[in-house]
Amino acid sequence: MDSSSPSAGAQKPILIVEDDPDTVRLIRLYLERDGHSVIDAGDGINGLQMALSESPRLVVLDMMLPGLDGLAVCEKLRAESDVPIIMLTARVDESDRLTGLDSGADDYVTKPFSPRELAARIRAVLRRTSPKEDAEEGPKIQRFGPIELDMRAGSVKVDGKMLRFTATEMRLLSYLMINGGQILSRDSIIEKVLGYDYDGMDRTVDTHISNIRRKLEKSTGRRFVHTVYGMGYRFGDA
Repeated sequence: MDSSSPSAGAQKPILIVEDDPDTVRLIRLYLERDGHSVIDAGDGINGLQMALSESPRLVVLDMMLPGLDGLAVCEKLRAESDVPIIMLTARVDESDRLTGLDSGADDYVTKPFSPRELAARIRAVLRRTSPKEDAEEGPKIQRFGPIELDMRAGSVKVDGKMLRFTATEMRLLSYLMINGGQILSRDSIIEKVLGYDYDGMDRTVDTHISNIRRKLEKSTGRRFVHTVYGMGYRFGDA
């Protein structure tokens, strides 16, 4: 395990939490080719400790881990940090895969995977969670009713009370609010917010939308994100 901390001023590393050494070596090879520094942990307990102590740019997190499984690591990490998380899962059932997103992951990749696909997903997640990019797109503060979204501060408030949103959820909410009243298709959301092509089967957007809707409804008692069946989603009053 490479557990050395990056030197002062150096780029923050990407943390791989995976118990299969061959998978770690393959991911490391492609990430280092892309110019990333990489650290790794072989079990959930050490992975969680490193994620909290090393402040990585992003965590690649296997779902099935010894010691503490990936879902538990994701939930505990998300309670303490907004670090982007991509989950790796060998489970073929879609509901199992989407459980990772419900736990706070930003994206998931199914095993066996193409390392090029994983590298592309990592680039997309880093782009959409980049403070620089957030600052360049759209208004800095967006408001609708009791909701206030501040992309620069990375905060979502309802009636002044802070809600915990992942970076991906904030970007998706921002896109919905900017286009309030318009019907947005899954493919447009994936292209503009998630940063990769829609393959017709990807349910990632649905789960992120569900999480946003649940958090806002719990805080306001109102529904702001509406499903337009067969077409997509619309933000606004009913």
